[in-house]
Parts: sequence; structure tokens; C-alpha cells
Amino acid sequence: MGRRYDPERRQRIIDAAIRVVGEKGIAGLSHRSVAAEADVPLGSTTYHFSTLDELLVAALRQANEGFAKVVAARGGLRDERVELAGELAGLLGEWLSGDRAGVELECELYLAALRRPALRSVAAEWAAGVAELLAGRTDAVTARALVAVMDGMCLQVLLTGAEYEEEFAREVFGRVLRGSGDGGPRAVVTGP
Repeated sequence: MGRRYDPERRQRIIDAAIRVVGEKGIAGLSHRSVAAEADVPLGSTTYHFSTLDELLVAALRQANEGFAKVVAARGGLRDERVELAGELAGLLGEWLSGDRAGVELECELYLAALRRPALRSVAAEWAAGVAELLAGRTDAVTARALVAVMDGMCLQVLLTGAEYEEEFAREVFGRVLRGSGDGGPRAVVTGP
């Protein structure tokens, strides 16, 4: 009997890997667990992804699309008429208020690059891509600083369970932008 043609199998394996990581964390990921989740033979996972790192790279690339979709849907990062600090704060709030499991998964895969060097280039591509997008509105150093602040805010919200505070984020982004000379909102901050 010949091999069954299944053009969707590779994608099903990636989707299954994302579900496994979402349910069990990266520690629960194996070719066997993904094969079971995708309902494919074990050999299919190793045929398409010879190592777990290859599979994680594909999963991280796909997971990164979640934030990219929010950016594309809003479109304000490229529009000079839109106040950048407010747009970043709104964008981050929209992403964090979306599918929480998906956001956590995206961050978990992103942070997996700490221990898995194969993922570092994908994580760096994401950060560089967002910085490049922001560099159309500010200088390259400020764009990278804004990405770092976004990363930090996401981690704080996800790790502490705290509510995302859009006005706080807007103020912080504004301060970074004012430090670059690009303006941003001027707000009076009261309290500590």
C-alpha cells in the first residue's frame, strides 16, 4: 500500500505542538506527545521535524502571528496622525485582553529561547520586526527601548496576574518617546 497523501499533516503537527505546550508546557513536548495530539504516526513528526527544536521554531513562528495580527488590524503604528504612546498602550492592551492562553503560549515560546539557542533567532526576528516597524515613527534606539518596555509590561502582567493598566502604559511609552525628543503625551503624574 502506498503512502497516503496528506498535505495538511505538517501544519497539523505544528498546531498539535502548540496545543501540547499550551496544556503541558514545553517540558511536556515530545515527538510522541505531538503525534498523539495530531493523531499522526510518530514517524510523521520526526519526518517533518527531526528535532524538537525545529518543531518549537515552527511553533514560535506561528505563535508570533498573534501579535502581528493585532498590529496589522489596528494599523496606527504607521499613521503619523495617531499618537504613538497611546497606540502602543492600546495595542498592548488589546493583545493582552485577547485569548489569554494564546498570549501565555506566545510568551512561553518566546522565553524558551533562554534555554534553547535554536529559538533565539526567531525571538530576535520578532523583536527586530517590531522595532523596525516603530523605527518608522522614531529613531532606532527608541524603537528598541519601546520593544523592551513592551516585553517587560507583558511579563509583569502575565507573571503577577496584575491587570494591565493602559493609562500607565501610555505614560511610560510617552516618557520613553519624550526622552528621544519625539514628544508623546504630556501628563501630570501624581503619587509615588
